[in-house]
Amino acid sequence: MPQTVSSVEASKAFGRISRQALVAPLTITHHGHDSLVLMSAAEYQRLKRRDREVYALNEVPEEIADAVRSARAPAEADAFNHEVGS
Repeated sequence: MPQTVSSVEASKAFGRISRQALVAPLTITHHGHDSLVLMSAAEYQRLKRRDREVYALNEVPEEIADAVRSARAPAEADAFNHEVGS
């Protein structure tokens, strides 16, 4: 369960809050609304590495194009076959 603290609590107890955020991201609220997320630098870098790369169609690396060509829908998708052509 995500941890949440108010901005007032975060400013009064920043040391404790920052240590807590090293373990798991911490949502800081302002007037009852989610405002910020405090997280470790390692977690931030991990998320940044997951940013999507965008390619123009003629720039897609061959290994990615091959993976897309060979991808198959899971068996559960067969339930939607009646929608083809509609």
